[in-house]
Amino acid sequence: MTRFIVRFMKEVLGERGQSSEVCQTAVELDARDAEEAEQKAKDRFCRMHGTEEWSLHADHIKVDPADFPS
Repeated sequence: MTRFIVRFMKEVLGERGQSSEVCQTAVELDARDAEEAEQKAKDRFCRMHGTEEWSLHADHIKVDPADFPS
């Protein structure tokens, strides 16, 4: 299993009308691959936020391996 960090990202407008990305929630978990990590994170996000649809709270998802250099 590989360790992944899955971030739920939201596009927001700043005070001057400029768009920026903010992380709504980050989840760290073990999975066989990025696709499994994404699905597990979606399930966890929904449980954490008491919703059935993660996309009501975030615009997209970023999945990255959790690299811990030695």
